[in-house]
Parts: sequence; C-alpha cells; structure tokens
Amino acid sequence: MVASYVRLAETGELESRAVRAREVLRSCQLCPHACGVDRLSGQVGRCRTGARAIVSSYGPHFGEESVLVGRFGSGTIFFAHCNLACVFCQNADISHGGEGSEVGPESLGGMMMALARRGCHHINLVTPTHVLPQILEAVAWAAARGLNLPLVYNCGGYEAMDALRLLDGVVDIYMPDAKYADAEVGLRLSGARDYPVHLRAALAEMHRQVGDLVVGEDGVAERGLLVRHLVLPNGLSGADSVFRFLAGEVSRDTFVNVMGQYRPCHEAHRHAEIDRRPTAEELRGARDAARAVGLWRLDS
Repeated sequence: MVASYVRLAETGELESRAVRAREVLRSCQLCPHACGVDRLSGQVGRCRTGARAIVSSYGPHFGEESVLVGRFGSGTIFFAHCNLACVFCQNADISHGGEGSEVGPESLGGMMMALARRGCHHINLVTPTHVLPQILEAVAWAAARGLNLPLVYNCGGYEAMDALRLLDGVVDIYMPDAKYADAEVGLRLSGARDYPVHLRAALAEMHRQVGDLVVGEDGVAERGLLVRHLVLPNGLSGADSVFRFLAGEVSRDTFVNVMGQYRPCHEAHRHAEIDRRPTAEELRGARDAARAVGLWRLDS
C-alpha cells in the first residue's frame, strides 16, 4: 500500500500545501476559534502554540485500537497544547501544560522516519489540529526521504473546513473524537459552544475524503474513518444524537470506538456532573444506542 501523501509529494503538491498552510499562521484560522493571531511572529492564541510544533513524546504505542496497534504498535507523536480546553483532560500536563520541546520540520520528520524504522504500522499524530502546517512541512521532508506509512489524524473533532481540505489526499486515516452533541456542554466542558456544529461538518468531510475504514488481511487499518466516542456520566456526551448523525448522515458502516474509560481528571472535580465514572448501565446504554441506529462496527 502506498500512503496517500506519497503521490502528492511526487508532483510537488505536498510541498505546495505546506507553504499554503504556513501562510495561515500569519492570521491563524486553523481551527474554529479563528484567533487571527500572527503565530509566525510569536503571537499565540487559544492553542498557546507559536510558529513551531512542540512534541511531548513519540514512539510505538500499544494502547490504541487493535486495528492501529497490529503487531508492532501505532507510531504515535504526541503534540503539546490543544485547540480545546477540556476540563477532564487525561493528558493535562501535555495539552494544558505544554510539556515538551519545540521541533523544526527536519526534527519532526526525523521522528516519523524513526517510527517507520521501528516497524510501526502508521504515523499517529495525536492532537494535530493546531500544528497542521508544521506537520505538512515535516511529512514533505520525510516523504522526500522515503517515508511511506499511512498518516492517522488523531484529533479532538473541533476542526475548520478549510484546514481539513488542506489534508485531502494527505491523511489516510481520520480518527476524531466525537465528544458532544449539545452546544452548552461543549462550552462548559471544552470551551467551545459551537463544537457540535463543527464536529458534524468535520465528520462528513473526513468521510468524503477517506470513506469507511478499510482493514487489511493482517487486521491493520489501511484507510478510512474511525470515530471515538468517550461516554461521559449523566449522558453529557450525547451518545444517542452522535450515533444518529453518524448512521444517518455519514455511514452506518462507520467504525466507532465506544469508549468506557472516562475517569475524573484535571479539573473534573470542580464539575459535579462529571466527578465520577460512568456506570455500567450508562456504558451499556451508549452501546445499545449505537446498535439501535444501525452502527455495527463497534470497537468497545
């Protein structure tokens, strides 16, 4: 299998996309917050990131979905900071605290090459939305040196349409969170009242680009959409509505991970409604809701 971006690299289009994406940083519109700050001059907006990406860690990861892990692990690169402000973040030291080191395109591309040499099945970009230009620069550098692993865009689901279009033909596997169906919950828990609107648009666009998840004979994902839905207590994640949208407006063949591992982290203790784990009944109800609307490819 040839990774999608290899074809774009051969025509020069990948490098052109990287240049266009970098220009967006002059008045940043990479996500729906549309801060408009000049990140190339050192200004920072909601994501608290300037001109360079910050990497917290990278390496083979065996805790992802089985279709990503395979035998040799998912080649994850964890980026610091985030375009969301989730009060229950389980990686708060990274996403809120910014733990990590700044890297340029060659260093980031070198990490991708190192993951390929270690036999990882994909390059799994964790929290990539706010560093899309830096990622494109690094992929262009690495592709020119032989990188040919599928890219996994492992994001929070709060995406800008123009930014996603820069990734058309670059990303092989989209893996967004589908966090909420209710605008007020999005505001209260992640600082984004318009989260549901942009999530729905993003899911449709991602599916348009890559289609349903295709899994090879070895059980490893090759291309397509994989949606994560973290079940929150008290029905706050809106599983019924999220799954109805996926089945009705995207595809009943959507691969969905109904995730039951929520636990109160970061500032969750300040919000009584999420200061506990979901019950077994709540988890079962979410999975039943997915099946009820015809979603059948469940990884839970």
